[in-house]
Amino acid sequence: MRIVIAEDDALLREGIGAVLVAEGHEVVAAVGDGEQLLAAVDRHEPDVAVVDVRMPPTHTDEGVRAAVEARRRRPGLPVLVLSAYVERAFATDLLSQGSAGLGYLLKERVGRVETFVQALEHVARGGTAIDPEVVAQLVARPDPRMARLTAREREVLSLMAEGRGNAAIAQELVVTDGAVHKHIRSIFAKLDLPPSDDADRRVTAVLHYLENR
Repeated sequence: MRIVIAEDDALLREGIGAVLVAEGHEVVAAVGDGEQLLAAVDRHEPDVAVVDVRMPPTHTDEGVRAAVEARRRRPGLPVLVLSAYVERAFATDLLSQGSAGLGYLLKERVGRVETFVQALEHVARGGTAIDPEVVAQLVARPDPRMARLTAREREVLSLMAEGRGNAAIAQELVVTDGAVHKHIRSIFAKLDLPPSDDADRRVTAVLHYLENR
């Protein structure tokens, strides 16, 4: 993949770049603010961008605003946003554009190289990768349909929100692929998500989980 990194912490920026290069990817630009991110996206047309939420000059929402603008300029641009902690409003702003090719991870996940790289690759392919801690904090108000889910089904849905496939979920929960498939069918049924050619039910289930709070 051809990747642009936008992170104002030089040490973290270089560290992320080194990890991605070691995994066989190409870092076409590594910048420290939102304006440079937009310029890099326009110039290099990357496969995916990794963007910090808080960047200069005010260190509030520059990264999110730059990510939203980058996706406006290049519809479908995959973006993985990194944050030191869960920021509800920023996550909601990003998700309001649609979830395809979008990730929101806490920076602590970067240290878990395999998890970080898998999430980035999943986002680059058009998938959704939402940190389970983000999911937990965004879902603040109960929804009647969510109450239908068992504890195990909630675990499965949380892992789906991370962008995990069935095999990865089975490995994490130490169950069979068939058991995961059964749980996911049950989740779709309990969330009133019938089969449809117009929507990815996995993504819809995750968004329902996030938005009905």
